[in-house]
Amino acid sequence: MKVRRISRIVGLIAGIGIVIALAVGNGAVVTRVPYWPILTAVIAAACGLLGFIAGPMVIIKPSRWVFELIRHANVGDILAGVSGLIVGLIIAALLTLPLSQLKFLALGSWLPTVAALLCSALGVTIAVQMKPEFIRLAANWGNRGARRAEKLEREGEGADLLEDGEDAERRAGREAKGRERLRLRGKTPPTPDRVLVDTSAIIDGRIADIGQTGFISGTLVVPRFVLEELQHIADSSDSLRRNRGRRGLDILNRLQKETTVPVEISDADAEGTHEVDAKLVKLARQWHCSIITNDFNLNRVAGLQGVKVLNINELAHAVKPILLPGEEMSVKIIQDGKELGQGVGYLDDGTMIVVEGGKQYIGGTLDVTVTRVLQTIAGRMIFAQPKSAPNVPNGTGSGTGSSGSGSTIATRRAER
Repeated sequence: MKVRRISRIVGLIAGIGIVIALAVGNGAVVTRVPYWPILTAVIAAACGLLGFIAGPMVIIKPSRWVFELIRHANVGDILAGVSGLIVGLIIAALLTLPLSQLKFLALGSWLPTVAALLCSALGVTIAVQMKPEFIRLAANWGNRGARRAEKLEREGEGADLLEDGEDAERRAGREAKGRERLRLRGKTPPTPDRVLVDTSAIIDGRIADIGQTGFISGTLVVPRFVLEELQHIADSSDSLRRNRGRRGLDILNRLQKETTVPVEISDADAEGTHEVDAKLVKLARQWHCSIITNDFNLNRVAGLQGVKVLNINELAHAVKPILLPGEEMSVKIIQDGKELGQGVGYLDDGTMIVVEGGKQYIGGTLDVTVTRVLQTIAGRMIFAQPKSAPNVPNGTGSGTGSSGSGSTIATRRAER
């Protein structure tokens, strides 16, 4: 609020000052106008009022835009822009003298200023756009000087026997420069630096285990608005949401203390958007980084906008153990199945195992042999049978004997 008030005062003073300066500069013409003092005061008051109203729009918004642009800009781009600006101003200074001599249409009075602005803009634009080429030229000059010095040193020592080694080193240097040239031209993927973390990935908790394995490269960035959403969930009146939020805060604390992956709490925000998912996508596009999440909708929206998404659910599905028919394993029977005599157990990753004739072993662990693996839309389902023929009590033989038909019916239901 204080900044807006100051900008309004500055606009008021600027509006009045411009009118007074014009009146003083053209005093000979102004004094010929009837009632010129009153007319000058009215115009000055109108311009001051206009500056008072338009001050925040003219001062605050452009300054915020410039600060935001500088904050998200690359250091190399800033240095290149400053270098281009200096070169442009030097060229404009050299053009000032000949341009100021032009008398036609009073070009000499305003054309130097226009030339300075154009040269500055062109210098900044060319320097930023051609930065990779300038870096490549500088690297070539540096490598050329280093090779020349190395050659003179070797010639002074009379190391004729090292010519083959020198040729190999030169070839390696040329290959390294070729790889660097391809990288600067964008033909090789950049190494990941930052990964934005979504609220769902933090609450899920598996991100901490993944971080301990070292599979995540770069820095995990948790924006402030994600942390605020997590705190809002932890303060919810609903006990389930409250427990999920507190679990997320504990997982974030564990990420910072126990994993080797660096974690950064960032104050960066996406202007003009209010939803957390939209802010994450906008920041990822600005930073050219990826998002780690479990949210299916965020995964699709980010993918449509060209943002790389690291989905923990997809990773868990990809690393599930592959079981083939005939393999043996141990499973704990938890409940009975839908068909007669079936028992159901689960692997550590949640995959369901249907054991024919396993109902009588509920609550115990049974060695089974895999008979079939079925992939459905909901996931994988494994059918198995006991490794050794179970001791079936009297009266249950028909159920066990029909296990093949039960498996077929269960398979058809799973496929549907």
